[in-house]
Amino acid sequence: MSEIETLFGVLRQSVDEDVVDLIERMVREAPDHALSKINPLHLAGEASLDEEEVIGALLRAVGLGILEMTWSVMCPSCAGVLSANKSLKTVNSAQYHCAFCAAGYETTLDNLVEVTFTVSPRVRKIAAHNADELSLAEYYRQVFWSSAIDLPTDVDALMRELTLEAVDLPPGERAILSLQIRAGMLILFDPVTHTAQFIEVKGEETSERQNLALIFNKADVPVDAVTLRPGALRLTLENRTDTRVLPAVWVADGRLDAVLTRRRPSLTAKRLLTNQTFRDLYRTETLAIGQRLKILSLTFLFSDLKDSTGLYEHVGDLVAFDLVNEHFRLLQEIIAAERGAVVKTIGDAVMATFETPDRAIAAAIRMREAMSELGAQRQQQGLLLKMGIHEGSCLAVTLNGQQDYFGQTVNIASRVQGLAASRSIVVTEQVVENAETRNLLEAGGLVPTRRSVALSGIAERVSVYEIP
Repeated sequence: MSEIETLFGVLRQSVDEDVVDLIERMVREAPDHALSKINPLHLAGEASLDEEEVIGALLRAVGLGILEMTWSVMCPSCAGVLSANKSLKTVNSAQYHCAFCAAGYETTLDNLVEVTFTVSPRVRKIAAHNADELSLAEYYRQVFWSSAIDLPTDVDALMRELTLEAVDLPPGERAILSLQIRAGMLILFDPVTHTAQFIEVKGEETSERQNLALIFNKADVPVDAVTLRPGALRLTLENRTDTRVLPAVWVADGRLDAVLTRRRPSLTAKRLLTNQTFRDLYRTETLAIGQRLKILSLTFLFSDLKDSTGLYEHVGDLVAFDLVNEHFRLLQEIIAAERGAVVKTIGDAVMATFETPDRAIAAAIRMREAMSELGAQRQQQGLLLKMGIHEGSCLAVTLNGQQDYFGQTVNIASRVQGLAASRSIVVTEQVVENAETRNLLEAGGLVPTRRSVALSGIAERVSVYEIP
């Protein structure tokens, strides 16, 4: 039996057969470019498979050495990769700058960091494992652009359509290009060093040859802009790095905009942090001690068993222990099924996160029903959950040796849970104002009741809603 067969045999022990078949078929048969920056959401959609199952399978394949995982900081405007990282621990800049777009972005995990997967060279060697082997077009597809951009199959034709000239320039060499430029905006850009020069072409056409020079090195220089007239241009490019560069002169018009705005869903770091399989596998290895990464919007659910002390007194330690453990199992199963993850348990309480408020609401409704069914099965009608949900910004951090969250949003969610009576789900205004949440509640015939409350540590009164 080959090593590949052995590895996929192990993967089949914990992953759905159809998903494993898909990954194995890709590893064996797919073209090289399809095995670089694998986008799990696009992959699941193309194969009509469950997204969470595909994400979980790819994560387990990483653990077996079949795949490698990359955390890419990407520009939300052009979808270019600004920084590729093997671990979230090295995403440590407060802001990233895109030379191609001449724009800076605050580092957040919502839409700035995507996670992709690449086949391991241990299993199959592809050209992307050595970027110097890639053509200019393939370098843009497999290295520079993120998996979020929906590129056409023929990237070479795309480059010919959108660029005036492009060159593969070895280290230490210089190239001189002669161009005829027309009125409009041009971008001279190298995806290796992320060096850019904006060229605005306007005015009367000139019969004199114009000259422009650009030096590529590893120094971080601000993006410059020059104004030229339509006509002949002598462009001198010099590579002072120890690797090749791939400068191209892009025509910045509607055709380029049309390409850059064609997007497909991709796996964000925020979503991956709310994936239960990821937390199970990487809960202690995600962030460095002291590292803090901002999330603009995350939904927190806190639950607690009502009167658990009385339960222990009523049925005894052994029966109560079994009930509490079964309650934890059911809750984690439901939370994972609704694309959430359990962050931690505190006594009989659970803290969970969800990418969006509607997922948390769906989980809470299912959790409430599951506890009622469990109580009926075990003849414990008092087995009830108190739940609170809040959505807002927070920091992803490491606390007590595992990936956790910090901030006022977490505090409010915890305190809102304390307002819940038996079987009630108490949520904040941010949660019920979510459009998908409203649709979910209306479909279930659930009408929230509003009240204004004071929460400890919060200066102003807070509007909360009780879901019956």
